[in-house]
Amino acid sequence: MTARTFAYCRVSTADQTTENQVREIASAGFHVEPRRVVEEKVSGSVPAMERAGFAKLVDRLEGGDVLVVTKLDRLGRNAMDVRATVEALAAASVKVSCLALGNMDLTSAAGKMTMGVITAVAEFERDLLIERTQSGLARAKAEGKALGRPAALSPEKQAAIRAARREGVSLGTLAGQYGVSRAAIQRVEKRGQLAGSAPG
Repeated sequence: MTARTFAYCRVSTADQTTENQVREIASAGFHVEPRRVVEEKVSGSVPAMERAGFAKLVDRLEGGDVLVVTKLDRLGRNAMDVRATVEALAAASVKVSCLALGNMDLTSAAGKMTMGVITAVAEFERDLLIERTQSGLARAKAEGKALGRPAALSPEKQAAIRAARREGVSLGTLAGQYGVSRAAIQRVEKRGQLAGSAPG
């Protein structure tokens, strides 16, 4: 039986298109039937197996099939997720080819070694980031700086918002006026109501 080739093409937003990815895969010499091209508009922050399109694609794949992607980030939200995805496909005897890595089969011995290096580098960068964040927080605390997100609306603005709401000004109007979300305006109003109902 001839191996079937599938392509997974992902973009993050609705105004982006997967056309370039499909073209790149064809230019690299892969013949993928249109019905085997899976295109998905979903944020890269969503793990691969939690994406509707990708999950359906995995269900269609059988041993001996080839899955082609243009870049590693199409396969997962980070190096660890990509590695887990590739390992799951390898266990099902599905080859995974990545154009950005010279059409390397990520399930081959060389591919596994490359994935190991990429994952190790990602873990190192993550550890460095955590270390820098913790030392930065400790330094800020030692210098007496207030931690956390600063209030978007001053007490004066909050009082003005509550007054405007009592006058019947809409959430949308106030949100636009103060450059915050409607939910933020509702929170200000609710805090005012709670403060007003507190026993004196």
